[in-house]
Amino acid sequence: MIKIAFFDTEDYDKKLFDEYNKTYNYQITYFKSRLNAETAPLAKGYDVVCIFVNDKADKETLDILNECGVKLLALRCAGFNNVDLKHLGNIRAVRVPQYSPYAVAEHATALLLNINRKIYKSYQRVKKYNFALEGLVGFDLHGKTVGVVGTGKIGKVFIQIMKGFGTKVIAYDLFKDEKAAEELGFEYVSFDELCEKSDIISLHCPLTPETEHIINKDSLAKMKDGVILVNTSRGGLIKTEDLISGIRDHKFFAVGLDVYEEETDFVFEDMSERILQSS
Repeated sequence: MIKIAFFDTEDYDKKLFDEYNKTYNYQITYFKSRLNAETAPLAKGYDVVCIFVNDKADKETLDILNECGVKLLALRCAGFNNVDLKHLGNIRAVRVPQYSPYAVAEHATALLLNINRKIYKSYQRVKKYNFALEGLVGFDLHGKTVGVVGTGKIGKVFIQIMKGFGTKVIAYDLFKDEKAAEELGFEYVSFDELCEKSDIISLHCPLTPETEHIINKDSLAKMKDGVILVNTSRGGLIKTEDLISGIRDHKFFAVGLDVYEEETDFVFEDMSERILQSS
């Protein structure tokens, strides 16, 4: 029987995987702790280790998993920036091929509309019986230039949505899909040109050495004043300190973030009773 060590378990994970496992009858042991070098010895005697986005499979951890006889590292996520692929050793790794590209692209659109039209701000005002309109004015997306960084499945769906709003779309990607550009009606440009020309910039690329901190003080300096920035990909695409400086300098019209560079200790956790610390 295949034995699986399941790390970083939430209650909904156990419920869902137990239901699916009725078909396969694998032996799954659920661990609340996240995978790292300290917890990796828990995998001794298991064939498979299953991890999520905040688990850490670096060289030290993978060395321990190899010593424990683990044969497969199964990621229940699409991103794999938390795995040192060069040091897998005898372990094979698999990942989720994709999430619903529509769900993520639609969520990015929801963030964009929310911050442009001040939906949350107006909601908070109305709760306090403040019905004034001052400070709640956004702008039409129609006719604006949207820069999309990353034209994979999610990026292409987001482009389709933006074209529906009547925007001009330009894009940057290390691996261009010229066929999609022709079919969807967008143009590939350099990253610098995308920064310079875009009224709205949305990030849809994986976190790799090439894309880490792609949004930094230099790229921010090239952007228009009053730009909107949306990130629904990975927090590490943006250098947090430079983003904060940009916000303080009133560089942006608005920023919509679904991810944050230092979110690892917070995401999926109830932090309502704690004082959050950020380095």
